[in-house]
Amino acid sequence: MIDKTKNKKFSKLAQIKTVGKERQEPFSASTERSPDFPPILFPSSIFCFPFTLFLSFQDSMENPNTVSRGLKRKPEGDLSQDQSDFKAQCRLSNFRKRILRQVSFLNSAASDPVTLRKAIHNLSVLAENEDLVDTVLDCGVAPALVRHFQLPDVRNDDNGRMGKDSVDGVIDHEQFEIAKGCALLIELLAVKQEYQDLIVGAGALPCLVESLKRHKICTISQPLINLLRRAADAITSLAHENSDIKTCVRREGGIPPLVELLEFDDIKVQRAAARTLRTLAFKNDDNKNQIVECNALPTLVLMLGSEDSKLHSEAIGVIGNLVHSSPNIKKDVLLAGALQPVICSLSSSSYCSESRREAALLLGQFATTDSDCKVHIAQRGAIPPLVDMLKSSDAELQEMSSFALGRLAQDSHNQAGIAQSGGIEPLLKLLDSKKTPVQQNVVFALYGLSDNEDNVVCIIKADGFQRLKAGNFKNQQTVECAVKTLKRLEEKIQGRVLKHLIRLMCYPEEMVRRRVAIALAYLCSPRDRKTIFIDNRGLNLLLDMLKSPNVRQMSDASAALHKLAAKAHSSIVSLFELPPPSPSPQVYLGEEYVNNPKLSDVTFLVEGRTFYAHRDCLVSSDIFRAMFDGSYREREAKNVVIPNIKWNVFELMMRFIYTGTVDVSLDMAQDLLRAADQYLLDGLKRICEHAIIQEISVENVVILYKVAEDFNATSLRHACILFMLEKFDVLISEPWYCSLVHHILPNICMFFSTLLVKSHPVDL
Repeated sequence: MIDKTKNKKFSKLAQIKTVGKERQEPFSASTERSPDFPPILFPSSIFCFPFTLFLSFQDSMENPNTVSRGLKRKPEGDLSQDQSDFKAQCRLSNFRKRILRQVSFLNSAASDPVTLRKAIHNLSVLAENEDLVDTVLDCGVAPALVRHFQLPDVRNDDNGRMGKDSVDGVIDHEQFEIAKGCALLIELLAVKQEYQDLIVGAGALPCLVESLKRHKICTISQPLINLLRRAADAITSLAHENSDIKTCVRREGGIPPLVELLEFDDIKVQRAAARTLRTLAFKNDDNKNQIVECNALPTLVLMLGSEDSKLHSEAIGVIGNLVHSSPNIKKDVLLAGALQPVICSLSSSSYCSESRREAALLLGQFATTDSDCKVHIAQRGAIPPLVDMLKSSDAELQEMSSFALGRLAQDSHNQAGIAQSGGIEPLLKLLDSKKTPVQQNVVFALYGLSDNEDNVVCIIKADGFQRLKAGNFKNQQTVECAVKTLKRLEEKIQGRVLKHLIRLMCYPEEMVRRRVAIALAYLCSPRDRKTIFIDNRGLNLLLDMLKSPNVRQMSDASAALHKLAAKAHSSIVSLFELPPPSPSPQVYLGEEYVNNPKLSDVTFLVEGRTFYAHRDCLVSSDIFRAMFDGSYREREAKNVVIPNIKWNVFELMMRFIYTGTVDVSLDMAQDLLRAADQYLLDGLKRICEHAIIQEISVENVVILYKVAEDFNATSLRHACILFMLEKFDVLISEPWYCSLVHHILPNICMFFSTLLVKSHPVDL
C-alpha cells in the first residue's frame, strides 16, 4: 500500500492572503510520498496581528523567496563566481541574524503572547523556503518551540469552571494558538529525515501527543479544534518515511488518542487523525496491530460510507495500509464489514480517483484471502465497475483495476463473469500500455481468463493471440507470463474449442476469420492441421492475406505460414539441411575405378580430355542407359564426345555415379545441378540442392528460385519459398517482392497442400 499523507510545504508568501481555507488533500498512487504536495495554508487565527504589521515586517527584511532566487542566480556581466558567492553568503548571513532575533523572542521570558505568535509566524514564513530550513533549525528553533508547546494542565471541575492554571478562557485560547503555531512550524520544518530526527530529539513528540489528548480535559473550542488538527498533521510530517519516529509515536502513546479522534465531532480533525494513522500504519506491523487493538476498524469502516470524499479517501487509505502484507488484519477488516463499502467506492461519482484506486487495490488484496472471498466480491457486483475502470485514461486506475481483476480471475466462476462483463477487450488494449505495472497486471489477468475454454475463443476472436505474441513487454516477468498464457491457449485448442474456432473461420467478418487462421497456425496440434487448413480452407485464408495490399496482413500471413511449415516437420532444418539417401539401392564400383583405364570399355572426350569409363556402371543414369542400349550411334562408339559441359563438372558427376556420393562446393553446385538434371541423376541433384540451400540469402533468393524452376529442383524451390516467407520484413522493401509472391502463389499453395497432407499423423 501507499502512504500519501505528506503535504507540500507552505507555497509562496503571497498565499498567506488565503487564510482560513482548508488544506487540500494529498494525491498520489505510485510512491509513498507524492512529488507534488498541495500548499499548507495558515488559518486566520494564527495571524491575529494587523496585516500592516506583517507588511512592515516584510519590508524590514528581504523576501525569502527573492533571496532564494538570488542564491541560485548566475553572476551577470563581468562579476566573478567568487563575488557572486560572497554576495550570497552575505544575504544568508543577514537572514541568520533575523532568524536568531525571532528565536530570541521565543527564548525570552519577557515576551508576551502577541510577540510569541508574531515570532512563530515570522519563522513560519521563512520556513516556507526549503533553502532556509536548515538555517532555521541551526539557530535553535526546535528547543524553543518545545518550551512553548508545553501547555498547562487545564481541567474543568465538577461545576464546569476552569482549573487553577487558567484565569479565563481568553488565556487558554492564546495558549492554544501559540501551541498550534508551533505545530504548524514543526510541520513546515520536517521536510527531511535529519530534520525530523532533530525536532523529535528536542522533545517535540511528547508535546504533540499530549496535545492530542486535550479534548478530554479541556473545554471544546475552535482554537482547541485547530490545535488538534495541527498536532496530528505535525506528527504526520515527522513520521513520514521515518520508521524510527513511527515507532516512537507508538511508544509515546500517540495511537490511542488518534483512534479516539476518528470519532471527534469535527470532520477536519477526523481527516487529520486518519491521515496520521495512515502514515503510522505504513510498513510498520506493530503500529498496525495497535491500531486494530484500539478498535479503529469499526470507525474506519463507517467512514467508508461518508459523503465527504476527503474523509473517505483517508479512511480507505488507512485500511489499505493496515491490510498490506497482513493476512490476519485483512480477515479482521472483512469481518468488520468493509467489503461492501469498498465495492461501492468503485463506482461512486462523489469519490476521487485516488479513492477508487485504493478500493480496487483493496479488493485485489481481499481476493487473495481465499477462494470464497473471490466469489463473494464478484457476487456483490465488483466486476462491472472494475471493467469500467480499465477504460479510464488514468494509468493508475488501469493498474489497480487490472490488479484486482487478475486476482479475481483465479476463480473459474469469475473467469466467465469477467468475460461476460466485457473485460477481455479492454484488457487486451492495455497490453500496449507504456506502464510496466499495467502490462504485468493485464497479462496476469489474461493468464487467469485463458483457463476458461469459452474465454479462449473470445481472446483469439479479439486478436488476443497476436497481441500477446507481438507484445512489447518491458520486464522479464511479464514476458514469461505472456509465454505461459500462449501455452495455456495452445493446450485448450481441442474438442469444442477447436470446433468453435473452425466455425469462426466462416464468420461474416473477414478480420475475425484472419485472426483465427493465424492463431491456429501457431497453436493447433499436428493431428488437426489437415482438418483446419485443408478440409476447412484455412490455408486459403492465409494465402489470400499474402495477396493483400495491406503490409501488416502480408507480414502476419508470412509468419504464420512459415510457422505452420516448421511445425509440420520436427524443424525446417530436417527438411533441407540433411542430404537425402540414394534414391535406390545399387552397387558402386568404387573410387579406384573413377577415370581408370583398367577394364574401361568406353571413353568420353570432354573439353579435349579423355575420361575412362565402364558401361555397366553408367546404367544408373537413364540418359547413359539409353545412349548405350538404344539405337544411338554412341552404342558402338569407343570414344564419345560430351559437349557443353566443363571437365571438372563432368568429373564430379562421374565420381557420384561410381561412388554414390560427392563433395559439392558452392561455386560448382549450380553447374553440377544443371548436369544432374540433364543426365537425370536425382541423387546428385538433391545433393546439389542441399549445398545451394545453405547459401540462400536476401541478395540471391530470386536468382536461386529461378534456378530451381529451370532445373525442376523441388527442394530448392521449397526452401526459397520458406526463406521468402521468413524474411518478409526484410524483403518487403525490395520492389520485386510483392509481384514475385503473387506470381509464385500457386507453387506456395501446392507446397503447403502436399506438406500438410504428408505430415498428417494418419498418413505417416
